[in-house]
Order: sequence, then structure tokens, then C-alpha cells
Amino acid sequence: MVDTNMKNYKSGFVAIIGRPNVGKSTLMNQLIGQKIAITSSKAQTTRNRIQTVYTCDRGQIVFLDTPGINRAKNKLGEYMLKVAEGTLNEVDLVMWIVEATTFIGAGERYIIDQLKRVKTPIIVVINKIDKVSDEDVFKAIDTYKNACDFAEIVPVSALNGSNTDELIDTLLKYLPYGPQYYDEDTITDQPERQIVAELIREQALRQLDKEIPHGIAVVVDSMKERTEGGIIDINATIICERDSHKGIIIGKQGSMLKKIGTHSRYGMERLLDAKVNLKLWVKVKKDWRDTDTLLKNFGYHADE
Repeated sequence: MVDTNMKNYKSGFVAIIGRPNVGKSTLMNQLIGQKIAITSSKAQTTRNRIQTVYTCDRGQIVFLDTPGINRAKNKLGEYMLKVAEGTLNEVDLVMWIVEATTFIGAGERYIIDQLKRVKTPIIVVINKIDKVSDEDVFKAIDTYKNACDFAEIVPVSALNGSNTDELIDTLLKYLPYGPQYYDEDTITDQPERQIVAELIREQALRQLDKEIPHGIAVVVDSMKERTEGGIIDINATIICERDSHKGIIIGKQGSMLKKIGTHSRYGMERLLDAKVNLKLWVKVKKDWRDTDTLLKNFGYHADE
């Protein structure tokens, strides 16, 4: 039973920020023990602010996983940047994920400039320590120690979970005493429909050519459990920007679309604990990433 006595219980909101591909979503999935945010080696994997919940007997941490902070190239990029930077002013803690390196490049400097305006404590998490030596980790800590006024620096491996217990301890240390915001069984506020769409987009990111994934969105058209139960019928549409991309997404005799569907269905069945009958379509919406109405239709609301 979780002790929610406010005298002993810590709770609050933690923003996860960082450049694309530093492992933000992988770390969040590792911390809460279940896959919610999609992961991929390609940039712009996370487009919306995804809220997940970690609960233990000492407290509750609500994580806000934001899009990678990067300079915008189109309206979708502007939306993503606004979401990421806006989150910094709404939380109790900021957790900045970086890689174990001694080089602070222009992208990191841009983030440091944003963080200098933040009044909340900042925890630097040096990720991917499983890929470097202990000496390199210590050098990275020294490098970031002087970059900004950080509360703590914690090295971890999001991939294998190394030192994540210490990270949880550190976060709880800096969070205020407060109530339990969510039931202890809650792990996300994301609707199942949205997670299903993200699972499809993840497989498209993984399977398709390098340039195409930036120009796709996924819309779940319908999601209904059969009356006899045990099977959920899901119809979804992959949106792309060019006719040539549509052909690549479908593949020869539908092979690529089938591959995307097969891999994403596996994740859906684990999520929903039911058999899934998935049907996918592909539609072309030219320049949707630079069209306000289409961005809103596909779930990217810049005013939120």
C-alpha cells in the first residue's frame, strides 16, 4: 500500500529534455518499466509531450517526455520546439539527457541558453555509459559541471538500466512533499488510441528509408472490440507527403505495409492484452507538416 501522507510523500512533475537521439524515450520507458514512448535511431521520434507516471512507496514522479530540442525547419518543427521549451516552465524538475562526451556542441549550447532562464532545479543525466569507459564518464561529468548551474549530475544507461535506481533517488530528493496525483496502477495519461498510432509510426520509422519517416503521421480511424471479445479491430491510415513515398510505404505487392503492420500489431497485442486485427491504408497529404489545419487534424496543437 502506498503511503500518501503528505508529510512523508514526495510528488511532482519532471520534464525530460535533450537533443534528438540521446535516449530520452528509452530512459523514460526504462524508469516506468513499460514501453510507452516510441524509440528509433531517427530524429523527431517523439512529437508530442508524453506523460508517464512512476509510483513507489516513497513518492510519485510524473514524467513529461518532450520532443528533442532542435532548431525548427518547418511548422511541425516549430510546434515540437514550442512544446519542449514550454514544458520547462511547468514542472518541479528538469532532467536534461546528454551523452557521455567532453564536447559541448552548438546544439547543447542552445539548450544551455534555454536552461539558464529556468528557475527550477536541473538534473543532468549522462546517458549511454554502457558504451564508454569509466574514465570517459568522469570526464563528461567534469565537462558538464562547469556548463551551467546544475543541481546534480547522474550517469546512467537507459538501455540496460544501470544506475537508474540512483536517478530515482535523486529525483525524489529534489521533489516537494505532496499528494499522489494518479492511482498507483496508472503509468500514462495517453489514450490507448494515441499509443496505437505511435506504435505504427515507430515501425514505419524503423522499416522505411531515412528521409520518408520525417514526412509521415498516423491516424487511427477506428478501434473497436468485437462483441464476443478477445479481438480488437483497428483501422489506421499512414499519412505521407508525396506520391512516390506512398509507393515506398506500400512496397512491392504490399510487402512493406504488411511488414509495418506485423511488427506494430505485436506491440499492440502486448499493450491491449488482446488479439488485434489491424488494417492499414496510406494517403498522401502534400506538405502537411507546413499546413496548420492538417497539423491540428493529426493531433499537433501548438496552442496546448
